[in-house]
Amino acid sequence: MQAARFLRGQAAEFPRVGIVLGSGLGEAASRLHDSIVIPYRRIPHFPAPAVKGHAGRLHLGNWGNVPVAVLEGRVHLYEGYTPAEVVFPVRALGLAGVEILILTCAAGGIAPRATPASLMLFPDHINLQGSSPLAGAVDKR
Repeated sequence: MQAARFLRGQAAEFPRVGIVLGSGLGEAASRLHDSIVIPYRRIPHFPAPAVKGHAGRLHLGNWGNVPVAVLEGRVHLYEGYTPAEVVFPVRALGLAGVEILILTCAAGGIAPRATPASLMLFPDHINLQGSSPLAGAVDKR
C-alpha cells in the first residue's frame, strides 16, 4: 500500500501505538514531544476531513516516552465517504507498523456517571449507519 510506504518513510522506526483523536480533541496532539506534522493531503490516498474539529493532520512524536502516531481528525460516512475510505487511515497505520490503536470520540450518553471529560470504555456499539467497514473482501495483511 502506497500510503503505508509513505508513512514508514517519515520515521526511522514507525510507532507501534496509534491514536485517533475525535471531535474537539485535537489539542491533545500539542502534548507530543519531538513531533513532525504531516497534513493528510500529503499522504497518498488519505481522505481529508471537512468537519469542524477534525484538522486532518498526522503527528509522529513521543507521548512521554512512548512513540506514537496520532491522527488529528478523521472522516465520516455522513461526509459522503464510503466505509472503506473511512477506515483507510487506520489500515494504513496498521500496515506501517501500528499494533496498538486507541480511538477517541466526543460521545454523549444517558448514564448519570457519564459526565463531561470522563473516560468511558465502549465494549460494543450499535451500527445504525446502514453499512459496515468490516463487510467485503478480507485483506489478509
